Amino acid sequence: MALTASAAALSPVNFNGSGVNQRTNLFPRFWSRKGTNLTFLTNSRNKGAGLVASAATGDNGGVTARKFEAETAPGLYSWPDNKRPRICILGGGFGGLYTALRLESLVWPDGKKPQVLLVDQSEHFVFKPMLYELLSGEVDEWEIAPRFKDLLASTSVLFFQDRVKSLHPSDHLGINGPTTSSCGGTVHLESGLLIEYDWLVLSLGAETKLDVVPGALEFALPFSTLEDARRVDQRLKTLERRNFGKNSLINVAVVGCGYAGVELAATVSERLQDRGIVKAINVETTICPQASPGNKEAALKVLLTRNVQLLLGYFVRSISRVEDVESSIKPDDCEVVQCDSEKYILELNPAERGLKRQSLEADLVLWTVGSKPLLPELEPCERPHEIPLNARGQAETDETLRVKGHPRIFALGDSSSLRDSHGRILPATAQVAFQQADFTGWNLWAAINNRPLLPFRFQNLGEMMTLGRNDAALSPSFIEGLTLEGPIGHTARKIAYLIRLPTDEHRLKVGMSWLTKSAIESITSVQSTLSKVLSSS
Repeated sequence: MALTASAAALSPVNFNGSGVNQRTNLFPRFWSRKGTNLTFLTNSRNKGAGLVASAATGDNGGVTARKFEAETAPGLYSWPDNKRPRICILGGGFGGLYTALRLESLVWPDGKKPQVLLVDQSEHFVFKPMLYELLSGEVDEWEIAPRFKDLLASTSVLFFQDRVKSLHPSDHLGINGPTTSSCGGTVHLESGLLIEYDWLVLSLGAETKLDVVPGALEFALPFSTLEDARRVDQRLKTLERRNFGKNSLINVAVVGCGYAGVELAATVSERLQDRGIVKAINVETTICPQASPGNKEAALKVLLTRNVQLLLGYFVRSISRVEDVESSIKPDDCEVVQCDSEKYILELNPAERGLKRQSLEADLVLWTVGSKPLLPELEPCERPHEIPLNARGQAETDETLRVKGHPRIFALGDSSSLRDSHGRILPATAQVAFQQADFTGWNLWAAINNRPLLPFRFQNLGEMMTLGRNDAALSPSFIEGLTLEGPIGHTARKIAYLIRLPTDEHRLKVGMSWLTKSAIESITSVQSTLSKVLSSS
């Protein structure tokens, strides 16, 4: 194995012949799926993967691991301190990152402060509720998608950019069994690195489910990650260039009218203005069926005043590409996946009586319906070490967010299937993940220090949604019937999210940036008004 890293960034990788055999036996089952997920190995091969690790800048010594083929077995990561507890957090979203920061903020007894390792497939943390502002140009990418190594530079949290290949927990002795063993299990990364842990946190998030409708996987674009936002923005820019100076409208289809679909439709329609039309499709006969009445009314009012056509009571039967569209752009100007001239046909079936089938044409199809957790679907098996999953593929947890049957594994966010007091599974929202991260950090502290763990109780603080550059809707739960909308709602929403950004340093930088932009926009607006007054006089 070849290894390049600074001594502060990564401890040496240790392996030998006997150690390799022991590690190989830890993975009795094999699954393979794309993305950051958990799998179980079968038929381990002697041919492994080597690791080249490059130290990132910053005090935390973050490491980016890259895989290459080598005739060696996976290496075992050596933690800096073998005496202190080892916590491995899989997934750097709201649940994973905020759990790591919560652990860092707690006061620990001497020798008990754990070593925390955060693993995520991306180098950026993404503040997903504000991805829409990337399309409107209201925020810069660094503001809502800072790099992990920058956020963790002043902490002791280690970061690996890698994908999770497999997991083998060894804490399957039951909740009442001993919890003082030297190792809670092992994580296998795609780079070939093996990580032993004492405590594990599953916060792997979810991905958009596109394989439910023929053609959606090939022709529709999701909108849930930074890469998705970049792709959609680039596609819109391409369409805007193609239609510049022409009378033809840009047709955008948004599938789904939940919160994500409505926010996306409002943002895109405001961006295109008179140059395009957005067609929002929903199987329900209303938008945002789970939203508060105030938010729903505010959103509907905004959509009806823009070039948005609501197709309610319909579901998409299929999506196909129009093959005979004449291209006005040379082939060299085509994008990697989609050419500038591509158009799509969406076949709509009625979900309600009295409606007729429809076909609509679109230059761009955006998909916001459905999601699937990144935990794997396991075959039925009675092995005690397997993680119990519900029908959606989420880990079943108790009230303390520990995975059932695994006292050393916590799961939160999209990876958890915890229910509220009414028996309903908690929604996969940022608000839920924020609160669960706080409890997970505390319960890890309690477990390590042999203190009682706290049961998680979700407190709904309200709902927020963006409707454009200077428009939003906010319904706080502590004042019944109140909805802040328009510029006031927009300002309140940005302040609320500014407070929720990960670190004080990042909050300060973003706050100064937003304040500067606001001042510039105000000055520009005043100058424009004065110019109009003077020219008219």
